[in-house]
Amino acid sequence: MSPQRLDRWPRPILALVVGADTGRRPLEEVVSAAFAAGVDWLQLRDRRLESDAFVAWARPLIAAAQTAAGKRPTAVIINRRADLAKVLAADGVHLGFDGVGSEDAREFLGNAALVGVSTHYKDEIDASHHRGADYVHFAPIFEPLSKPSDREPVGLEGLTVACRRDLPVIAQGGIAVSNATSVVAAGARGIAITGAIVEAADPGAVTEELRAALDAA
Repeated sequence: MSPQRLDRWPRPILALVVGADTGRRPLEEVVSAAFAAGVDWLQLRDRRLESDAFVAWARPLIAAAQTAAGKRPTAVIINRRADLAKVLAADGVHLGFDGVGSEDAREFLGNAALVGVSTHYKDEIDASHHRGADYVHFAPIFEPLSKPSDREPVGLEGLTVACRRDLPVIAQGGIAVSNATSVVAAGARGIAITGAIVEAADPGAVTEELRAALDAA
């Protein structure tokens, strides 16, 4: 792992994770408001879309994020599909359990790319198991806001144990303004959010509150 790839974000990372059916309002508006208010990463995931449809869906969201963020460091990360990450000139890929491995993704995308891996158990957070990975998502911390989970939330105690392992942890699942500070205080390098932002009446205002909570940790 090269820690320098995460060094572009010295403060806790705020990642917005969306799919094509996420939320009840136009995603471009949500993404634009969220990035203007302090989101760092845009993670795009949708298993149902074929390649061409995914690219067509992703491009305006990427443009909205980059325009709203201005000169602030941001990253666009594509779920599962390293090939689409390359087509979209994205900053990296986030891998699950049914795609290429982190080492293969690193070789395919090159040394500058961000490579992340989904994990659900602390024993999975091992750099020797995820060679080439920069970070892991660890979930669910709390009961998810955007979709039901068939896994028991690990809570802050489980997150604290996970953050003592040897890869940076992006915490996910049920994180909101009320608990974001405690998540970072437990050792998380950042948080990944869907429901708290996309379901909010004012996504920009909620993002500002989340950003303030993270920065206060």
